[in-house]
Amino acid sequence: MSDGLPNGVVTDLEWHRRLPELAVTVRSARTPGDVYSINAIDGTITRWTDSELGGIAAESLREPELVTWQSFDGRRISGWHYRPAARFTGKRPVIVNIHGGPEVQSRPSFIGRNIYFLNELGIAMIYPNVRGSSGFGKTFVRLDNAMKREDSVRDIAALFDWIATQPQLDASRILVTGGSYGGYMTLMVATLYAERICCAVDVVGISNLATFLQNTESYRRDLRRAEYGDERDPVIRAWMERTAAVNNAGRIVKPLFVIQGANDPRVPRSEAEQIVAAARRNSTPVWYLLGMHEGHGFRKKENVDAQFYATVQFVRQFLVPPAP
Repeated sequence: MSDGLPNGVVTDLEWHRRLPELAVTVRSARTPGDVYSINAIDGTITRWTDSELGGIAAESLREPELVTWQSFDGRRISGWHYRPAARFTGKRPVIVNIHGGPEVQSRPSFIGRNIYFLNELGIAMIYPNVRGSSGFGKTFVRLDNAMKREDSVRDIAALFDWIATQPQLDASRILVTGGSYGGYMTLMVATLYAERICCAVDVVGISNLATFLQNTESYRRDLRRAEYGDERDPVIRAWMERTAAVNNAGRIVKPLFVIQGANDPRVPRSEAEQIVAAARRNSTPVWYLLGMHEGHGFRKKENVDAQFYATVQFVRQFLVPPAP
C-alpha cells in the first residue's frame, strides 16, 4: 500500500479516463469508507471524502491486530482482534464474532455499531477466519465441506484455548455470535462447548442442516448441498441429524439470544423457532426477537435499532458484570 493510505481494505479500483490517477475506496477500523486517488507518476495521494463517524473521534478507534492460534490438527488459524478503549483495565470479556458464508473472510474493516462494545462496555472482539474461509487457498476453503463441518467448530475451541493464554482477556467471560452460517457455528459452539462460554447470540442461524436444506428456497438448494452435503443421502442425513444443534439442545445451558427475520428465504424462520423451543426446555434463559417484515438480516432502521438495543441489554445482563 502506498504511503498516505490508512491501513485497511482497498476496493473499487478504477483508473481515470485521461489522467494517470487510480481511484480506490479504503475501509478501515477508523473509517467506513473513503475515496482516495493515487498518481501513478509521482505517487501523490489525494483524499476526496471524509466519512461521518457520528461524533466518534477517529483517533480513538484502535486498529485491529492479526492474531493466530494452533488448532487441533496443528493447522494455524487466524483472526482479527479489536481491543477495547485504553481506559478499560484488567482482564476484558470477549465477543467472538464468526462470519457467515461460510466461504467469505473477516477483514480488518469498520465494525459500525460494534464499536459501542469496545468503547463503552470495554469488551474485546475477535473475528476469526476458521477453516472454510476464503482468501487462504483452495485447500483451506474446502476443509469444512460436508462431514468435515465440525472441524471448523474445533477451530473456535482452539481459539478459546488461545484466549486463556492472553493476560488481557478473560476466558471465563466469552460470548459467541454470528449471522447465517455464523449463526450455525454459534449454535454448534453452544452445544459442544457450553462450559467454555457464558452466553451466545444467534442471528438467522441454521439449527439443523437437514431441515435447512429441505426448507430453504429451491434456487439455493443445490449450491448449498455442494457445501454442506446432500441431505437425501442416508449417511449424510444421519450425520446431519446426529450433530444438529436442535437435536442436542439439551446441552445448551448458557443464555441464548436468537434473532430471526420472519420472511427469510435463505434460512427460514423454522430454523430459529425449533431451536428456541428446544432450548427453552432446559430452563435456560432464551431470548427470541422476530422481525415480522424482515428477511435474511434486519434492514429497516427501526428494526436494526431494536436488534442492537436488545443485544446490548443481553450483553449487559449476561456478559459484562455489574459495576461494583
